[in-house]
Order: sequence, then structure tokens, then C-alpha cells
Amino acid sequence: MTDIDESVAATAGDTERYDMLIDGQWRTAADRATFDSINPFDGRAWAQVPLASTADVDDAVAAARRAFDDGPWSQSSPLQRATLLRKFGDLIRDNADELARIQVLENGKLIREVAGQTVALANHCYFFAGVAESPTGETLASSVPNMQVYTVREPIGVVAAITPWNSPLALLLWKLCPALAAGNTLVIKPSEVTPVSTLVLARLAQQAGFPDGVINVVTGAGPTGAALAAHPDVDKIAFTGSTAVGKKIAVTAAERLARVSLELGGKSPNIVFPDADLPNTVNGVIAGIFAASGQTCMAGSRVLVHRDIYDEFSKAFADKTAQIRLGNPLDPDTEMGTIASRSQFEKVLHYIEVAKEDGARLATGGARPTDPELSRGLFVQPTVFTHVTNDMRIAREEVFGPVAVVIAFADEDEAVRIANDTSFGLAAGVWTRDVARAHRMVKRLRAGSVWVNNYRKTNYVAPFGGFKESGLGRENGFHAIDEYTEVKTVWIDTGNTITDPFNPRA
Repeated sequence: MTDIDESVAATAGDTERYDMLIDGQWRTAADRATFDSINPFDGRAWAQVPLASTADVDDAVAAARRAFDDGPWSQSSPLQRATLLRKFGDLIRDNADELARIQVLENGKLIREVAGQTVALANHCYFFAGVAESPTGETLASSVPNMQVYTVREPIGVVAAITPWNSPLALLLWKLCPALAAGNTLVIKPSEVTPVSTLVLARLAQQAGFPDGVINVVTGAGPTGAALAAHPDVDKIAFTGSTAVGKKIAVTAAERLARVSLELGGKSPNIVFPDADLPNTVNGVIAGIFAASGQTCMAGSRVLVHRDIYDEFSKAFADKTAQIRLGNPLDPDTEMGTIASRSQFEKVLHYIEVAKEDGARLATGGARPTDPELSRGLFVQPTVFTHVTNDMRIAREEVFGPVAVVIAFADEDEAVRIANDTSFGLAAGVWTRDVARAHRMVKRLRAGSVWVNNYRKTNYVAPFGGFKESGLGRENGFHAIDEYTEVKTVWIDTGNTITDPFNPRA
């Protein structure tokens, strides 16, 4: 057994039972309620997790508040926080195989993708350990005589981190690392689809030596997250998920002026010009939409192709898509896994029917696979629609599944118009050998990330976030620390004589 197995207790059959972490203690829900984690590949309930009540949320927030206000964390130095983050990174690296396996069991993402991502999570810890010890304030050149003015950044307080199911650990670390580096405490609410991986990660954080109450995890569904977001003692909400839920969280936060950062949905364009390297572009576009079965906020789901190469590209794209191998996500040879949950599976199939009804032409996919060995899994064939216009629902609404639409354009201006004609603005891709065109497009596209001749690359050094309804704030990069700190301005008088303001001649 590994260290992380300590948080697991076997129950009846093959089901594992996990507890949640509140104030350094592993505990059940106050009312003993539980829910199951379902493997989307075989439909098996493989784990049982507490269903947190409002009382549990209250306890977790109170623990985080005590740790922030009164515990040793409130007096921690940058060096102490950095040291713990480095230990945490080491433990993630040492347990990456198990962390990856659990994520696959939860959401059906490929082990060939998750394995590398999980190892890389250690680098987030190491990077933000460095950020913790980096200067964050400024000395200001004030024009007020004999006054020294400077700023410091101080932690906000108790952070509610509400995370999604598609990349449960990566998107948690995007919040957890900068929040800890700045000196905040956290209550984490993972998606009800993928709670186990977060609980196992929390065990590693505990082993790294973070004091009790600094990191708390409550598990449950929407009501648990709503109770956490609305809690009056939560100072900051960091959320990744749908735009609809993000808007509700923003309203909740506004009622008490809580700080908020939101990483939300997308309907991102991948723009292909006639001079693009066609084989390289087809591979890049396929990776940009069908990796993670299309269940990624930055998925390049709108493929904009110049009319001169529209037919050629569409055929090559559909032909290669049809060859993608579906199968057991734990098999390294599998090329695309399952949809993460039954509700999301039904949503994807619904949008495929909507596209057909609106007149889009099905080029490949569009159904469940016929292989009987895959019949128990939540599989949807990778799907390509051509002859799509940007006013169709399939081109405007986020599917969050393996569905790409191919839209024709005539020139740069039309490509920009179509690309920006969306309520979202998370990401975009440009495929061209023309350097001048690439720079023009980068400037004109309204998106938080733009890739040229590649797609869906992220790194802890690079800020990530969206324009418009794709969110507020940025994650990753040195300035992610700004999202978890308040600025304090300090004025020090170095020798002024203060006269009586009511009798200046006295």
C-alpha cells in the first residue's frame, strides 16, 4: 500500500469508501449521507464519498477561518510556505501513477494523457514555491514631500475553490498553488463526478505538512457548492465550470463583495488558411477538439477553413477523425475515451441531433460506437459536421464533447468576424505560414489565449483565462498571485511638520 491508501477504507464488494477532510480530520458527512463515484467506462460504482451538508460546509469554512486568523499559518513566512509547496510537489511526483489512475476511473480520460499531466502538476508546486519568495510590492515615487510610499500584497483570507470534472487535479492546482503561496486558506469543493482524486490529493497535502485547517475538502453536488459560495466567511471564490453557473456565483459574490475569479466556457475557433501545412494542421485540429473527448473549455470546436481548401481539408479531417480508436481509457493504445457522466453523454447526443435538424452535414461519427465491447461505456464517436454556418446552435453553444463543426470563410476579415461572433472568448488557433498574417490575426482575435500553428498548450508560467463570457481573472503565471492577494498602500512620514489645520498661523 502507498501512503495515499490511508484515506481509503474498503466497504462491501469492490467499492472503496473515502472520507472528506475538515480541520485536519478525515470524517463522514454530519448526517452520514453518501453518493457514488461511477466509472464511465463500465458503469460500475467503484467508490463512495460523503455528501456534505450545510453543517459540514460551515465546519470547513470555520476551520479555514481559524487557520487564517489564529493558527500558525497566519504567521507563516514565505520560506515556510515555499518549503511546504516543494514537499507537496515531491509527493505528487512520487504518487503520480495512482493519481492518474484514479482520475481515469472517475471521468474516463485517457491514461496516456492524464499520466503526463499528473507528473507535471509537481512543477506547479515548484513554480509557485518560487513565487511565494518573490517580491510582490512596489516602492512608489511619490510627489508628496517627505513621504515614503510603498505597497505590499497580503492574502485575501478564506478561498472557496470550486473545481470541474474534466481535469480535476490540474484545474485545482491552478487555484491551490497560488492561493497557498500567498498565504490563504482553502475549502475545496470538487465536482461530484470526480471527488476522489481531490481527496487523495488532499491526503498528500496533509502529509506534506500543511497545518490543520489550511486545506479542507467538502464533497457533494450543486447545493454543496452553492452553500460554500454563499458562505459569509468566504472571502474569495475561485471557480472553473460552465458560464451559466459562473454567472450565478458572480451574483452571489456581489451580494457581499467577495472577490471572485471565474474560468468559464468557450466556443473556440481554429482558423485554417490556404498556406497552412495541411497534414500538420489536421493533426493539430484533431488534438485540439478530440483530446479529452472534447471535454475541455478550450476545445477548438469551431474549425474555420478558407474556401480555397475547404473541401480538401474537410475530407482529410473527417477521414482521420474516423480512424480514432475508442476503448478502455486505461489502455495506453486507446486514442479517445468516454464522456465523463450520463448527463453529459445525453447532452452531447442531443446536440448532434440539433445539428442535423439545423441542416449541418454529418461527415463522420454522430452516434454511439457499434462495438459490443464498448456498449456499457459512455462513448460517443468523434463527430465532424461540415457545411455549418455560424448562426447554427451547434456553432454557438458549448457542447463539451467530441463534436467539431467546419465553417467556410473567404478572407481574413470574414475569418475574424466569424471567430469573434460569439459570446465566448477563451481561446483561438491560427494556422498559416505567413508570419505577418499570424501577427495580424493575433491582434484582432478577442480571446485570452491564441496559438499559432499549434493548439491547446498550457504551462504554469503562462496566464490563462478568457474575454467576454469566458470568465474573469487569470490563472497560472507569476501574476496569478494577484488573484489571491489584496494591495495595501503604506505611507511613512519621514520628517514633515504638521501644522494646526484650523489655526495654521499658530
